[in-house]
Amino acid sequence: MSFTPVGPPPGPPYPVPTGPPATTAVLRSPLGLATAVVVLLSLVIAADVLAIAAEAGRYALVGTTTVDGLATVDPSALDTSDVLVGLAAALQLLALVATAVLFIVWFHRVRSNAEVFAPNGFDKGRGWAIGGWFIPIAFYWIPFRIARETWVASSQTTPEGRLRPSGSGPVSYWWAAWIASNLLEMVSGAVTDDMSRYAGDVREAAGMMIAADALDISAAVLAMVFVRKLTAMQHRKATEGPFTLS
Repeated sequence: MSFTPVGPPPGPPYPVPTGPPATTAVLRSPLGLATAVVVLLSLVIAADVLAIAAEAGRYALVGTTTVDGLATVDPSALDTSDVLVGLAAALQLLALVATAVLFIVWFHRVRSNAEVFAPNGFDKGRGWAIGGWFIPIAFYWIPFRIARETWVASSQTTPEGRLRPSGSGPVSYWWAAWIASNLLEMVSGAVTDDMSRYAGDVREAAGMMIAADALDISAAVLAMVFVRKLTAMQHRKATEGPFTLS
C-alpha cells in the first residue's frame, strides 16, 4: 500500500519481511484510519462543548430559584433548555458511536501491524483488539493491555536489534482519562435520570454533566495524542525497520 501525505513524512513502502512468516498478520498502513479517527475525535470535542454550553444555560436558569422548586422559572425557558440539552446529547451520541467504530477499526489495524513487528509479543490473539471492547467489566482492562503491548511492539530497536521501548505515558494517560470519563458519565446519567423537578436537583445534575463532558474532552484530546503517536511509531518502524526482536 502506498502512503498518503498525512502524518509523518512518507517513506518507502512497507518492506516485506524475509524468511518464513512467523505470523499470518499483514502489515498495512494505519495513516488514513488515524487521520479519520482524529477528525471524529474533534467532532466529539465539538459536541461536548455544545453540551457544556447547554448544561451551563440550564444551570444558570435555575440558579436564582428557591429550594421549593422550579415554579418561579419561565416554563417556556425551561422547555427550551430541555430541548437544547437533548439536542446536544443526541449530537454527542452520534459523534461517539461513529468515533468508537472507526477507533476500533484503527485499533485492530495497529494491533495486527504490531504482530508483524513482534509475533511473540502478545498474550491474546488479534481478535481481542475488537472483542475486548464488548466484554462487560473486562473492557476496563483488556484493551489497555493490548494497547500497551502494541505500543511496546511498535517501539524502535537498537542497532543490535534489541527493543528500545518509548515512554508509555500517552497510553496510560489516555486510558486513565477514558475510564474516569466513563465512570463520571455513568454517575451523572443516573443522577439526571432520578432527579426531580426541584431546583437543587436540576442544578446538581447539570453541574455533574458539565464535569463529565469536560473530562470527556480531556479524554478525547489524550486519545488524539495516543493515536497520532502510535501511528507515527508504526510508520517509522515499518519504513526504517528492523522487524525482528532479539
